[in-house]
Formats: sequence, structure tokens, C-alpha cells
Amino acid sequence: MRISFCQGLLTIAIILNLLILYYVSRAQQQMMEKRKELGRGTRRGHSRGPRVTVLLREFEHFENYVGDVANSFLHQRPELPFLAVADTSPYPPLVLPEGARLLILSPSPDQPPQAHRPEFHVQTEFVLLVPDGVELEQPRAIERLIRELEGEGGGPVRLVAAPVLARSAVQCLHLRVNLREWTAIYSTAASGSSGSVCTALQGDAVVLIRTEDLFNLSVPLGQPLFSSLFIQTSLRGWKVKLLEGPCFSANHRPLFSSAHNQWKADTRLKEATGKLMRSFGLKRLLLPDGREQWYGCSKETPRCFGTVQDDTPDYLYLDRWTPPCCLRALRETIKYVVNILERSGVRYWLEGGTLLGAVRHQDIIPWDYDVDLGIYLEDVPNCDHLKNLDSGSLVDANGYVWERAVEGDFYRVQYSEANHLHVDLWPFYPRNGVMTKDTWTEHKQDVEFPEHFLQPLVPMPFAGITAYGPNNHRAFLELKFGEGAIENPQYPNPAKKRLDRSKL
Repeated sequence: MRISFCQGLLTIAIILNLLILYYVSRAQQQMMEKRKELGRGTRRGHSRGPRVTVLLREFEHFENYVGDVANSFLHQRPELPFLAVADTSPYPPLVLPEGARLLILSPSPDQPPQAHRPEFHVQTEFVLLVPDGVELEQPRAIERLIRELEGEGGGPVRLVAAPVLARSAVQCLHLRVNLREWTAIYSTAASGSSGSVCTALQGDAVVLIRTEDLFNLSVPLGQPLFSSLFIQTSLRGWKVKLLEGPCFSANHRPLFSSAHNQWKADTRLKEATGKLMRSFGLKRLLLPDGREQWYGCSKETPRCFGTVQDDTPDYLYLDRWTPPCCLRALRETIKYVVNILERSGVRYWLEGGTLLGAVRHQDIIPWDYDVDLGIYLEDVPNCDHLKNLDSGSLVDANGYVWERAVEGDFYRVQYSEANHLHVDLWPFYPRNGVMTKDTWTEHKQDVEFPEHFLQPLVPMPFAGITAYGPNNHRAFLELKFGEGAIENPQYPNPAKKRLDRSKL
């Protein structure tokens, strides 16, 4: 068989790529082995060089004290490697003393891949992460941190921190990250006389971590550094020990000389936090003071997921549930719609999976993506928002979109023109004591049912409001979904994605 010129070139390119991958992988392995050997040699009392690299990750190009920080550490400990790390080349350029280096993370087409990979530039057993403007006045303070970390052995404490200026400058927090629910929850941790053990820090501190642990993180030097670091370490079950002392000094506090520069730094921090949370798939942060920060969809943006195929939204395939911003929008929409229906005299009831959520959770099912209400067809003329929808959609004064659904003979209320999270209104009418419709969907729960379930309708808590539902919800749901529907939760289409009930 003859090989064409193009096939030959392709074969050579594949071989070269494999060789590059092998070289990078081998270099990483050798570097890890070298770090371990350095650690073993130092513990045996045969010092083979410095054990710690001082790393400064976060500083602003427009005003910083990176050179002063490097001078302070290298004056007291000239043998320590000092590494400043930036995404792009700082402008104005940094002025660094001899012994300090700058690493740019953004790749350059004329450089090998390891030139921009921080793990190739750290040869020591530990990394000391320091903030801008900090100073080293006590040369032995670093050894104190190393002793504290080594004293923890192989336990959950994998980081040790010391405050800058005063213990009050940094707060020890507990952090619980729930990726399935797209949420991170911070709470205040208690402190002790010998230090606090927690899962996150907030404030001004230096942090010591083993190099191997740092570079085993998915994003070892993400920004904001503490947010990125502690989200990843908390997911691994690691803890940080915050010491009462020694405190590192800092002559440059506040860090910025003008209100304008402080504003610029605050703006960049907000942008970096949003970018980080979106990359980590976190859409809601609950802070220790009870405030919430949101990084998902809103009334002005599209919802967090696209068109749903096979009744299975894309996030279920990622082993995640409905984003909290989407649930918030659905709760706001159902509250709004129910209020209008009740004021208009339209009889309604919680339908299908929405009723299942009300019975199980008094809320929307955590993985559901819309809300369903049944309504009496004969009451539609009572509601100004519904009665004229045959001629098109209606955007009301509050930005909600009322329309007759294109998929069938029912109504839909969208959160906004941009965000299509919605409540569906399914019109039924009674015939010989049975609630029926003229058109049906393929959903198994879309069936006729006796009207006596609606006589009377009964109030029930749902999504922060009181809504109406069938008077015998168990019998109603088992008619729709089958026996045991309440006690046996399942995703909408188990043939595509099945719920692992052991994780509930």
C-alpha cells in the first residue's frame, strides 16, 4: 500500500506530538521525584538546598510593591527562591532584585510549554504564598510554619497560615462547596488559643502548602487566590491551620495610595471572582454575614441551560441539579402568576412534577426546570393576561412574557424576554365528571382524571407561597405517575439519566 505525501506529514506530526507529550510528562514526574528526594534529604539532616519557594501571585500592575517584598525576603533569607507570577507581562515592568524571578502564565508561541507552567519553576518541597506588600522581619518565622505543617503528619491539615500585621486581619471560615447545587456556603469558625483549624481564610495572611499538594490542584494559582485555593482544598477534605503568630509585617497598608486605584483594584477583584465562579460552576455564594452573591442567570440574561432534549436538561448529565439562580427565577415567576390568577378568579392547581415537589419538598423538585399548573378553561376569559393571547404574546409591565405555547394548546409565562424559564398553564374542562382536554402531550402524566380531586382545591405550601392543589394529592399523583411516586424520586427520563438515590 502506498502512502501519500499528506499521510506521511500527518504521521510525522502525530509522532512529534506524542514525543512532546512524553517529554512533558517525564519532566513533571522527574520534578516531583526531585522534590520528594529534597524533602527526604532535609528530614534526614542533610540539607541540599532551600525547602521553600516564596511565591507572590496577586498584585496590580498599576501599583504594587513586588520589588519591596522580594527585597525583604531575600535580605533576611537570600537562599530562598522568590517567584512573582502574573497572567501577562506587567506594565510598567517590575524591578526585581537579583534572586527574584518573574513567571508569565500566558503561553507564547515561541516558547516550550514548560516555560509557562509554574510546576516547572518550583524545585522546593514547600511553597509560601505571600500577599503584596508583606515583609519578612523574623527570619525563623518560615521554619515555624514548616514545623507546624510537618507536625500535622498526614492528617487533614494540609495548609498552615500566619496573619499579616495582626490576628484580627484574617478570619477563619468554614466552607462547604456543593457542586451538585452550584453553591458555596461560608460560615464563621471559632478560634482557639493555639490557632484555628478551618477550611477557608478571608483577609491578610501568608499560607504554606506542600508543593506537591499545590500542583495537584486543578487550578493551582487561580485568582482570586484564596477563593480559588480554598474551594479546591475544601472539596478534597483538606483543612488550613491559622496560627495566632508569628505575624508578618507590612509597611504598605492600605495597599493603594489613592481612592481611584482602590476602586480599580476592587473592580478587577469583582471581575476575577465572577470569572472564577463561572469556571468552577458556582452560581451562588452565601457569605458569613448572610449576604448572597450570584453568578448565574437573571431577568436580563438567558437561562443557564439550553433547549431541553428528551426531558433531560444538560446539567443532569454533569451530575448536577437545577442551578439556584434558575430555581430563584422559577419561584419568582410562580409567585407572580399565582397572584394574578387568584386576583382574576382563575381556578388553578399544582400539576404533575410541580405537585410532586410540593408534597416532597414544599418547593420545586431540585432538578426540575419548569413549573406546571392546571387551570379551568372556562375561567380563562376572567384573566386579562390570558384572554387575548390567540393574537400573540404579551409582555406585561413587570417584564413577564405571556404567550400561547407553540408546542400545544396551553399557555406559558416566561420570566422575561431574555430568560425563558417559565410556568406552563394547562387548560382542562369537565365532561361527565372527568377533567379532560382537546390535545395531549406524550408525557405519561398528561391524562384525564376525576373532577372530584378539585372539589375542593386545598391550600398547600409551595416555593415560599401558599398555592392550591388537589384534595387527595397521593391518589392524584399515583393516578398520574404510578404507585409509590412520592417515595421513589426519579429523573424525568430514566432511560437517558437515572437518579442515584444513594446520593440523596
